[in-house]
Amino acid sequence: MQEKVPVLREPVRKKRRGGRNLLIVIILLFIVILCVLFFNSSISKVSAISVEGQKYLTEQMIQQAAGIVSGDAYFGTSASAIEERIKQLKPIEKVEVTKSFPGRIQIVVQEYPTVAYELSDKGELTAILSNGVSVAAPSGDLIVDKPILSGWEPGDPLKTELSKQLASIPAASLTDFSEIIPSPTKSFPDRIRIYTRTKFEIITAASLLPDKISILNSVVETQEPGLVTMLIADTYESFVPEEVENEETNQKEATQ
Repeated sequence: MQEKVPVLREPVRKKRRGGRNLLIVIILLFIVILCVLFFNSSISKVSAISVEGQKYLTEQMIQQAAGIVSGDAYFGTSASAIEERIKQLKPIEKVEVTKSFPGRIQIVVQEYPTVAYELSDKGELTAILSNGVSVAAPSGDLIVDKPILSGWEPGDPLKTELSKQLASIPAASLTDFSEIIPSPTKSFPDRIRIYTRTKFEIITAASLLPDKISILNSVVETQEPGLVTMLIADTYESFVPEEVENEETNQKEATQ
């Protein structure tokens, strides 16, 4: 018998990967070159920075706090990182940074509102913000609708507390306040004395003022100028003696 010879299979040829590897290297090299060209071109740089919303701070101060200038790498820092740096400025309450490619950065800030003003010994006007921070007021700043703080020591923590309380009161209720001075006692360390444009004098405490403002408004609207005490108890005493008031009332009734 003849033995069958087994069929020989052709050896599997291994695919050469050298060409594919070379192609990958060329592509990566091309990408690297593009990246180098991009980051060295003007399109990858900050080209314009705009600042809006500031009143007391200057545009230069805000840009300096932001830590960016024209020509810096656009992708070198994030919008949130810029916001955190600007928030370190004490007058800033809110800030929003928007980046628009290519190269534009917009900064919109909101400062704490002004609640009062203060005059220095040299007659320089200082604005007191709702967080207690004092900033130089620009020339021409109107003070007719805000009280003047007098007799306060620099860095007095009570002034900061008073500023926060004034911020919680509607602005319309503060337009009559002309001057506020500290008048602390052992029982009321935060006691203050307020003088109004309608000739009233009010003694109260900074911590009590927001709760007492409605009572004060009703007294001012219905009574003649006088001394109003709003502490544990609320009292009113007219500056005009009662006898004079009665005489004036009788004279008015007689002429009618």
